[in-house]
Amino acid sequence: MIGIIDLEKSYGARTLFAGVSLKLNEGSRYGLVGANGSGKTTLLEILAGDEPATGGKITLPAGARMGVLRQDHFMRDEDPILTVAMEGDEIVTRALREQRELLASPEPDPARLVELEDLVRTHDGYTLEARASGILEGLGIPGKSHREPLSTLSGGFKLRVLLAQVLIGRPEVLLLDEPTNHLDILSIRWLEKFLCTYKGCAIVISHDQRFLENVVTHILDVDYGTITLYTGKYAKFVEEKRTVRERKEAEIARVEATIAEKKAWVERFKAKATKARQAQSRLKQLEKIEVEELETSSRRTPLFSFKPERPSGREVLEVKGVTKSYGDKRVLTDVSLTVRRGERVAIIGPNGLGKSTLIKIATDHLEPDAGTVKWGHETRVSYFAQDHHEALTDSDMTPLDFVWNAVPKAETAFVRGALGRVLFSGDDVYKKLGTLSGGEAARVVFCRIMVEKPNVLVLDEPTNHLDLEAIQALTDALLGYADGTLLFVSHDRAFVSALATRVIEITPDGIRDFPGTYEEYLAKCGDDHLDADTVALAAKKEKKGATDKAPSAAPKAPPVPGLSWEEQKERANRLKRLPKLRDELLAKIEAAEARKAEIHARYCEPGFYESTPKEEITKLEREEAELSSAIDGRMTEWEQVEAELAEAEAAAKG
Repeated sequence: MIGIIDLEKSYGARTLFAGVSLKLNEGSRYGLVGANGSGKTTLLEILAGDEPATGGKITLPAGARMGVLRQDHFMRDEDPILTVAMEGDEIVTRALREQRELLASPEPDPARLVELEDLVRTHDGYTLEARASGILEGLGIPGKSHREPLSTLSGGFKLRVLLAQVLIGRPEVLLLDEPTNHLDILSIRWLEKFLCTYKGCAIVISHDQRFLENVVTHILDVDYGTITLYTGKYAKFVEEKRTVRERKEAEIARVEATIAEKKAWVERFKAKATKARQAQSRLKQLEKIEVEELETSSRRTPLFSFKPERPSGREVLEVKGVTKSYGDKRVLTDVSLTVRRGERVAIIGPNGLGKSTLIKIATDHLEPDAGTVKWGHETRVSYFAQDHHEALTDSDMTPLDFVWNAVPKAETAFVRGALGRVLFSGDDVYKKLGTLSGGEAARVVFCRIMVEKPNVLVLDEPTNHLDLEAIQALTDALLGYADGTLLFVSHDRAFVSALATRVIEITPDGIRDFPGTYEEYLAKCGDDHLDADTVALAAKKEKKGATDKAPSAAPKAPPVPGLSWEEQKERANRLKRLPKLRDELLAKIEAAEARKAEIHARYCEPGFYESTPKEEITKLEREEAELSSAIDGRMTEWEQVEAELAEAEAAAKG
């Protein structure tokens, strides 16, 4: 589907990759991996047509649609969220816009209107809104927010809208640059399910090992100045690459041993006349032997190490009754917990429920509305913020000065040595903080934490900008943080599984505190706490429980002056029936809303529009419209019943 022929990309004297020739097929999903700065994003930009190649060419089928998720955000903050997502289907949105303009004109062109109608129907344009809404809900943006301006969302949720816009266009080629950044586990699982049934060609950059393992069918490895294709999942690629490297090393060692042996023989016998001819022969053999040079990998592994200067007391952190709201939105309610020395506590839960808020309150970066936070005896806390700019406030400062400020009495050699451990050497230490990439900035912040020697680490999404080698190095370092305490937020499941000895899940109803590893938590509490099916089932049970409750008693009807005895009796009987009628209406509304949600879920199933007959799609659209109408009618009736009951209750009290 995509042909890459002798592709090369250089910046001045530096060559990222050269001589790359690959064929990427429809129905395959490629994980694009490599060190930060190796050229992964550059390759996606070349494929998308945003960046020219130095040499070679790219071939695509004529008319192939391409969806690209870039690492940037929208500039149209005042547009409704749903509108922004829908505009990912450019063909339909252009046709609908032209259609509206023609219909608004005094003399619309009938022939053009027919063409546009056919175009919209051919591309399932009349389901576009429902499809966009379904994808947004799958990515964790509730339907009640879809008409709100984009500006009401945080940066992470704006990225989800960007992802929805890419997916709604149903492209034949998907290019995704770090799609799981800023997604919670529910949204990552939804994206995994979508990609696993995607029929086109997908190329994904990701540093999430579990995501790669669950999704990709091939690996594109950017290393050694080229791009190598491996078949299979991420774990198989790691093993295969290691095996190939070991074989090369063994072959080079064998050749070098042969050379050494022949040289030793020549040195020993070259002076003897009887062996002179043989010595000359062996010299000629040596001249013909070529030792293959072992190429240098672009992958470099930082050497993170966290060693507390002194241990803390046994009780490290006590949180009591913490509550926090942003305007009308309550994110934390009466949260209480205690953290003890040596624990590695993972804070998990859907985005928007207050994980980062709790971390910021604990580290005194945010004031709670109520409640207290108390750190224990001899605690020394270092905080890694999700947004690096919270630490790197002076963009003109250098990494050398930034780390030195934490240990002003240290020698230059010590600070440079610490920076060298996180891959800053030579003149790199004099770069401006404002020019650093996300991965570089993260390593600098960790370097400063290393020299601070804290006994408590509080980390908010520490893996977001690290490459796979750095994530593994960080995991190993934190596993070795034996005398310290770790409190962290992460959506990286492999990272959480490796580290957590205790799991605190933040839910809409408060916190759930589980003393054990993440795998033990899953075994005890079911599948991933954010699994879509589990959430849907819980919601249905909750609704069923609400409708199973006995209807509340009707208010006693006081006499109404001017009414006859028969009229008074009829009115009293109606008031007795009102609570039951109200609950019946509510049950019908909930059932209709649940059915609408099921239809929306069908719309956003990967491959739905390709595999479902048009008659069935039309039937679902008609049913959805009928459900909407029924919900509106019953809501009006329910409001009237509520008003009548409220009036009767007021009269009974008065």
